[in-house]
This record gives sequence, C-alpha cells and structure tokens, in this order.
Amino acid sequence: QVQLVESGGRLVQAGGSLRLSCAASGRTFSSYTMGWFRQAPGKEREFVAASTRSSSNTYYADSAKGRFTISRANAKNTVYLQMNSLKPEDTAVYYCAAKDYSSRYYDDNAYDYWGQGTQVTVSS
Repeated sequence: QVQLVESGGRLVQAGGSLRLSCAASGRTFSSYTMGWFRQAPGKEREFVAASTRSSSNTYYADSAKGRFTISRANAKNTVYLQMNSLKPEDTAVYYCAAKDYSSRYYDDNAYDYWGQGTQVTVSS
C-alpha cells in the first residue's frame, strides 16, 4: 500500500513558476513509476509527466515539454513537478500517482495509487 500527499499548488500569474511535491509512504518508493496528471474543470484527467523507477526514464505530454520537469528524490520518497512559464490553460487540479510497472505510464487507468490532488490556478 502506498499513500501519496501532494502539496505546492496555489494561485500564480501567467509566466510564473511552481514546484509541486508528492510525498509517498512505503519503503519501495524507488521501484514505482511515478506520474503527474491534471484535471481541469469540465475536462477529463490527462497525463502530464512520468518518471520510471530510479528516474531511469522521464516522459512528458506535449503540453509539458520544455516547461515542466519531473524529478524524484528516492531517499526522501518524494517526486516533484517543476512548472515554469505557466499559462492559464495549465489551471487544473494536479494529481500524483504511482504504479508498479513502467508500461502505459501515460494511462491513468494503469496507476494503482493516487493522491488527493492540489489546485493550481494560473491567472492571465
């Protein structure tokens, strides 16, 4: 069992930056693929970024490439999402998720554990 707790979401102006954190319980954090997803009002949840076990590979949605960076500190059981050059369309609830395998890292149905989400609002 893994418990995930996100933090760091807040109101920020367009062009600004935020770093989201996701703290995980459990002693096997380094073996999990960690993902970030987001859900805007009236829209389906969508993939943002993922980091496979031990950060061997990272993946990004096209909307995140060049602006967002996923990283993890396995010793702290924490995964981060650094978001730069934020746009109003980045406004959403951001969720952290964990899964055992690296396949289908982009598919929210493939993830086993989810955090409660943190709200990011980007004003224009």
